This record gives sequence, structure tokens and C-alpha cells, in this order.
Amino acid sequence: MITDKQKKFLRAKAHHLKPIVTAGNAGLSEAVLNEIDIALAHHELIKVRINGADRDELKHMADLACKKCNASLVQLIGHICVLYRAAKKPVIALP
Repeated sequence: MITDKQKKFLRAKAHHLKPIVTAGNAGLSEAVLNEIDIALAHHELIKVRINGADRDELKHMADLACKKCNASLVQLIGHICVLYRAAKKPVIALP
């Protein structure tokens, strides 16, 4: 679990990023979760766009993605969620 200070640090790092994975109206399928897992393994910090969801459904999908991919939710704003998972050899040094 990451601390609030680390979340603030990661939000600043993620500000310039573009969404790498986009989930369509069908939601988080196994293929989308697999892509999120691969992107996290490669980048550590990613943005995911989830289309066609209301606020509660969006929060549920973000939590599901975190649970399935063993990641931490850094930020959820609009239809964009920022996910973080440390790599085996971390590139991002958390404070």
C-alpha cells in the first residue's frame, strides 16, 4: 500500500502521461485486464481510460483493475484512473 505522500508524488509524475489502455463500453474484459497488467509491468505508472461508466461503476472498475493486477489506485478523475505497481527492478523511486 502506498502512502498519501507517495500518491501525491505519483500524481505529479503521471500528470503528463497519456492513457495507455482504454476500456470500451463493454468494461474490463480479460483482454483489457491483461493489457493493463502488461503495461504496468513495463511502465510501473499508467493511465487507463474507462469509457461508458457512471461514477460508481467507474470506481468499481478501477478497484477491480487494482485487485486483478495487484496495483494501487493513485488517482481517479473523470474517466481516467492512474494505476501504480512497482516493478521487480523499480524505475520510479518513491519518497
